[in-house]
Amino acid sequence: MSAATHAHPVTRRNATAVQAIVLLAAASMPVMAATLLTPVLPQMLEHFAGTPGSAVLVPLLITAPALMIAVFAPFAGQIVDRVGRKWLLVIGLVAYAALGVIPAFVDGLGAILASRLALGVCESAIMTVATALIVDYYRDEKQRSRYLGLQGATASIGATVFIIVGTAVGAAGWQAPFWVYLVSLVIAAAAVVLLWEPRGGEAVGTVERSRIAWGPLVGPLLVTILGGLTFYTLVVNLPVIVEQAGIAASNTAVIGGIAAVASLFVALGGIFFPQIRKLLGDRVVPVGFALQAVGMILLWALSGLGVGGVVPGALIASFGAGLILPGFLTWVVARTGFAERGRVTGLWTGAFFLGNFLAPVVANGLGAALGGLAGAVGIIGVLAAAAAVITSRMKRG
Repeated sequence: MSAATHAHPVTRRNATAVQAIVLLAAASMPVMAATLLTPVLPQMLEHFAGTPGSAVLVPLLITAPALMIAVFAPFAGQIVDRVGRKWLLVIGLVAYAALGVIPAFVDGLGAILASRLALGVCESAIMTVATALIVDYYRDEKQRSRYLGLQGATASIGATVFIIVGTAVGAAGWQAPFWVYLVSLVIAAAAVVLLWEPRGGEAVGTVERSRIAWGPLVGPLLVTILGGLTFYTLVVNLPVIVEQAGIAASNTAVIGGIAAVASLFVALGGIFFPQIRKLLGDRVVPVGFALQAVGMILLWALSGLGVGGVVPGALIASFGAGLILPGFLTWVVARTGFAERGRVTGLWTGAFFLGNFLAPVVANGLGAALGGLAGAVGIIGVLAAAAAVITSRMKRG
C-alpha cells in the first residue's frame, strides 16, 4: 500500500448552496450544447445546402457532443480519480468556451463538426466532475438528494432557457449563438474562487486506488443506457410529434409552448424528487420508468385525437423522466466510495449520454417503420415498462 498518511489532520469544509449553484451551472453546459443550436438548425441546413451530405452532417452537429460524452466520460472518470476534481473542472470549462466559440469564426462544415466533437470531450470532463463533486460535497443524505434532484431540474429548465436564447440570438444569423459558449468562462472563474479539492478522509492523490466492484454495476449501467434513451426521446421528438398531430410547422408558439411545458414537468420531477424518494426509497427509479411508460403509451393511444391527445401523455412521461435522472445518481453514483467515485461517475455519465445519443436514432428508425413518431414513442414506452419491472427486482445499495 502506498503512503496514505498526513503530516497534519484533514479539515473538512462544509459546502453551501453557493457551491451547488456553481456545480449545477457547470452541469448544465452539456444541455446548452444540445439545445442552443436547435432554433438555428433550419438556417444551418439552408446555409450548407450545397455541401455534400449536409442533410446528415448538420443535424449531427447537435448530437455529436453527446456521442463524445458517451465515449470519453469513462476516461474522464479515470483522470478524476488520479489527478483530482477542481482543476479538471476548471480546465474543462475553459476549453469548452474556446472550442464552443470556434464556429462563430469558421464557415466550413468539416471544421465545425470537428470542433463539436472536441467540445463533447470537454463536456465529458465537466459532467463527470460536477456530478462527483455534488456527491463529495454534500454528505448529508437529504441535502445530497436535494441537489441531485436539482441537477435534473436545472437541466430541464436550462433546456427551455437555452432554446429561447438560441432563438433570440439566432435572429442575428446562424453563427451568433456560438458566442454564448463563452459563458462557461464565468463559471470557470467562479469555480476557481468558490470550489475546493475534496478529501475522502485522505488527500486526493494519497488515497489508494481501489478496484471497482463490477458485478453490482453492470446491471445499473445497462439500465442507465435505456434510461438515457427514454429520458431524451420526448426532449428531441416532441415538437415533431406535435406537428404530426396537426399543428402547422410555422406555428412555433404552440409547438414551442408545448415543448416548454413538457420541460417544466421534467423539472418538477427533479424538484419533487427528494420528497418522493423519502416516501419510496429506491423504488423511485422503477416508479419513474413506470410513469414514462404510462405517459408514452397514452400518447401513442390518443395521438389520433390530435394535439389534445398528445399533451397529457407527454406531461406524465416528462414528470417520470424528471425522477429517473436523480434516481440513477443516488442509486449508482452516491453509494460508491471516494476513491472510485470519479471512475464510476464517468461510467454512469457515458452510459446515460450513450442513451441520449441513441434516442433520436431509435425513435426515427421506429417512426419510419411505423409511419409516425407517436408509434415509436409508444414502443419506447413498452421498453420503459420493461425497465420498471427489471429495476423493481434489482438489488440496490
